[in-house]
Amino acid sequence: MHNHFNGLKTAALFGVLFGILLGIGGLLAAGTRNSSFIWIMALIGIGTVAYSYWDSDKIAIRSMRAYPVTEAEQPVMYRIVRELSARANQPMPRLYVSPTMAPNAFATGRNPANAAVCCTEGILQLLTGRELRGVLGHELMHVYNRDILTSSVAAAVAGIITSVAQFLMFFGGGSSENRNANPIALLALSLLAPFAAMLTQMSISRAREYDADQDGAVLTGDPLALASALRKLEAGTARAPLPADQKLVNASHLMIANPFRRGGMQQMFSTHPPMAERVARLEQMAGRTLGA
Repeated sequence: MHNHFNGLKTAALFGVLFGILLGIGGLLAAGTRNSSFIWIMALIGIGTVAYSYWDSDKIAIRSMRAYPVTEAEQPVMYRIVRELSARANQPMPRLYVSPTMAPNAFATGRNPANAAVCCTEGILQLLTGRELRGVLGHELMHVYNRDILTSSVAAAVAGIITSVAQFLMFFGGGSSENRNANPIALLALSLLAPFAAMLTQMSISRAREYDADQDGAVLTGDPLALASALRKLEAGTARAPLPADQKLVNASHLMIANPFRRGGMQQMFSTHPPMAERVARLEQMAGRTLGA
């Protein structure tokens, strides 16, 4: 595993998210002259972190309707994950398969001892064994780097910020309790808070994807296998995207490839980095390895 200074970067980004949440509480407190709103927002943030910590492994599994598989049912998955887990000196995660032809994979769980790795039926049919090994190495590194908890908490806090800001926009301005609030500040916060939360979540998720690509390639010793898999996944997810159901949207940041139809502003603000850039980085990594 490489030191990407993830702890420092993530702490700073989480500081931004919680700062936005407390800023909303501060505005409500100023408007209503009731300081309890600051504490309410702080408690909401803490509660969200706690819920995401304990249930991050279940939320994505349920949203993808994934089912556990035995070694007899998926011998290739088991062989690859067992080998890579042993190489990393980490426990074997639980393995799942999601009954969809949309090709994708994700890992979930708060730590290596409570982790699960899931592949869709589509990705198992699309990739070769070598490419699947590259993908599973990427997903395992998400677990080992504690990325799952980080991204799940970021998504949950960003969702709360967006929901509260929308509530303020549609209901807060006319409330008698908020008659003392600055309407310009209220409008600005209602519009800008969700945008800032989205950008912060995107920054966290994209950085984690790049790092998992690099660390997963180190774990497998085969960056070109992952690069080949990513090319296939880009084409495969375009042919068979997932429906934009809210449960799937909430879990999409965990997946190795953007599972939805892409284009325009949606691509610009995706939680996934551009696939071409990820492939280029892996090919450069392979070139450095061969040249060493």
